[in-house]
Amino acid sequence: MIATLLLIGGLGTPELIIILIVVLLLFGGKKIPELMKAMGQGVKSFKDGVNGINDSIEKAGDNTSKSKGANAETASDNTSSSKPTDVDKH
Repeated sequence: MIATLLLIGGLGTPELIIILIVVLLLFGGKKIPELMKAMGQGVKSFKDGVNGINDSIEKAGDNTSKSKGANAETASDNTSSSKPTDVDKH
């Protein structure tokens, strides 16, 4: 399984090692942990945002179904409690 992960997109082990060396030379050993921490926070923020949107959609769906149920109850109340109206005949 690890071999298939390393060969994704035609990147083999030598290519990955070269990329890691270039990244280490560009950013230095002290900056890489900071970059990884920032990337992790960005991913967490993205996931929280997606979950927040999903929760909003679910709440909107719940509110819609509750309001439909309330409208049906109101309609049945109106029909069951219909009073005869007094018509004023002159």
